[in-house]
Amino acid sequence: MAKRAVPATATDEEIRVLLEHYRCPVPFHEVRARFLGNIATPAVGVSPIKMVERLWSGELPEFNSIDAANELIGALIMGLWNRLTRHQERSAPFRLVRPDVMATREGLATLAMIRCQELDGFVEGLFGDEETIGLPERAHRGLETLSEMRALMAAVVQMARDETKAATDQDLQTSLRNVREMTKIAQDEIHAIVLSCARARRQMLAVLPATKPTLH
Repeated sequence: MAKRAVPATATDEEIRVLLEHYRCPVPFHEVRARFLGNIATPAVGVSPIKMVERLWSGELPEFNSIDAANELIGALIMGLWNRLTRHQERSAPFRLVRPDVMATREGLATLAMIRCQELDGFVEGLFGDEETIGLPERAHRGLETLSEMRALMAAVVQMARDETKAATDQDLQTSLRNVREMTKIAQDEIHAIVLSCARARRQMLAVLPATKPTLH
C-alpha cells in the first residue's frame, strides 16, 4: 500500500512523527525555536535548508526516495518554517510549548529542561554559524535577559534532580509557578527580539543602494 504523503501544511504532530522517524537528535520544541531564531536573525546568507541540515549535524538523513525527501523538507520548510514567519508581526507573539507536567521532581525537571532547550535553540538559530552578529539595541537587551532565564532554568533542573535536597509538595508547586512566570518573561523577550530584528531589516532594506543593471 502506498504511503500517504505528508502535506506541506503538515501539523506539528505530523512533523514530530517525521522527526522521530528520521531520528532527529533535536527535539521538536527546540526545532521550532531554532527556526524562529533563524527567521529573525539579521545575519546574511540565511537559508532554511541549511538550518534543516543542521538538525542532523549538517547533513540530511538518508531517504528511500525523492518523494520521502520532499515529504520531510516540505513539512519542515513549507509547513513549520512558513508558519513561524507570522511571529514577525506584533499581533502574533511566539509561544513556547506547554507540556502537561505533574508537580513532581521529574515534572519540574522536565519542564525546566525543555525551556533550556528552547532558549538554546532560539540562540542557535539567531547566530547560526556566526560567533558574533550585529543586533539592534532592544534585541541585544533581550538576549541578555534570555541568558539570565537560561541560567535560572538550568538551576531549577539541577535542584529538581538533587535527591539530597528535601522538597515538599508546596515547594514543587511554587517552583512550577516560578518556571511558568519565567516562561512568560522569556516569551516576551523572544517576541521583542524578533520584532526588533524584523524592524531593523526593513529599515536596512529601505535604504539599500541599488546599482542600475546593464540591459542587453
